[in-house]
Amino acid sequence: MLNKCSISGFADEIDKSLDVQIDVLHKLGQKYIEFRGADGYTVGKYTIEQAKDTKARLDEAGIKVSAIGSPVGKIQITDDFTPHFEDYKRIVEIAKIMDTKYIRMFSFFIPEGEDADQYKTEVCARLEKFIEYAKEQNVVLLHENEKDIYGDVAYRCLNLMKKYYGDHFKCVFDFANFVQCKQNTLEAYEILKDYVSYIHVKDAIWETGEVVVPGTGDGDLKKIFALLDKAGYEGFLSLEPHLVNFGALGSLEKNAAVRKLTDGAAAYAAAHNALIDMLA
Repeated sequence: MLNKCSISGFADEIDKSLDVQIDVLHKLGQKYIEFRGADGYTVGKYTIEQAKDTKARLDEAGIKVSAIGSPVGKIQITDDFTPHFEDYKRIVEIAKIMDTKYIRMFSFFIPEGEDADQYKTEVCARLEKFIEYAKEQNVVLLHENEKDIYGDVAYRCLNLMKKYYGDHFKCVFDFANFVQCKQNTLEAYEILKDYVSYIHVKDAIWETGEVVVPGTGDGDLKKIFALLDKAGYEGFLSLEPHLVNFGALGSLEKNAAVRKLTDGAAAYAAAHNALIDMLA
């Protein structure tokens, strides 16, 4: 199943050390990484020189970058946009250095307790600036359905896809994030199937929101993999296990729950092997 797809993943969940990340990826036979950070730095804080050094080390290891796991759009919709846009331009440059056209991004956190739909105009105005620059620079923005942002549930993701989907703006499907938003993943897939261009392999429990080994939660991963296979999907399957308290977790998840596992390499391998089993 999905035998034309390539497996990638957020290897910073293995260890902060790039050398350790590479070693584990080699042991698993994984040839791609969705680069979010290494050696104590997240990609959002990376300098151009750090990016060049990292790319050289990945090249030497024979590992390619499937996408930049960027924090673009992961600020409050009420925050100042100007400095964030400058950070975005640097991340676009990093993507070029890393030889990937894909940049994972988000559609802005909504103030707690407020209606996301009332911010649609401002969200769209900011996204349009991102997309215009993406067109100029010939990169592709991959919108992820993150918790608490405008595009957290399927119908608001659909709003964005109907308005902006094209060569430079596409859809990431993240199973666990939908579960944590109480969005049925099978319904979400039916709504978004014409736009899905990248997959994050992550699972969660409906009742508690706890992230678990892929295929053991309520994300219906195997059923949706079968639907993707039938539809001819040939893109990336990117592991984002979220099973341990890795360095960047606190900045990625609001009110992140304490993870039960502590060994990043073992947790990542467990997620990888679970994915391989589901694809068999």
